[in-house]
Amino acid sequence: MSRYRRVKIEGGLSFFTLVLADRRSDLLVRHIERLRRAYAGVERRLPFTTVAICILPDHIHALWQLPDGDADYASRWSLFKSAFSRGLAPVPTRSASKITKREKGIWQRRYWEHAVRDDADLERHVNYIHYNPVKHGLVTRVGDWPFSSFHRYVAEGILPADWAGDSGELVGSFGE
Repeated sequence: MSRYRRVKIEGGLSFFTLVLADRRSDLLVRHIERLRRAYAGVERRLPFTTVAICILPDHIHALWQLPDGDADYASRWSLFKSAFSRGLAPVPTRSASKITKREKGIWQRRYWEHAVRDDADLERHVNYIHYNPVKHGLVTRVGDWPFSSFHRYVAEGILPADWAGDSGELVGSFGE
């Protein structure tokens, strides 16, 4: 069994990618209200700040700032995945291992995380999150995707409504 080492920085700012087991699924947007309830429940129980987020049909990108003295994003994501999955039917093709561990087979077990290093790294990741629906061909304009913190950035005057992101490839590892 692989033992992954994750960087744990108290009060850290981290980028995450969580992916459904079935990359062809639209489960996350089809059940967006369930997702929102699960996310808000975790945020109430174990507070954190969502710097940026985008929910796509089969994956989530998020940038979180944890409270000072707290480095436990793993528990938050575990609670979220569990809360979202509760009440959904298990995937019929679950492996014996997933059945034994009482996993429904909805999520990939692992997720990508990246500790944000500096302001330029933060800007690249926020841009990547907001531009992702365009990258995946879901919309032609960033503002047309409804499940994104882009709309909060526009409302707060941080980005213009016609922001187009970086139309070229962003440099860096973004978890896909």
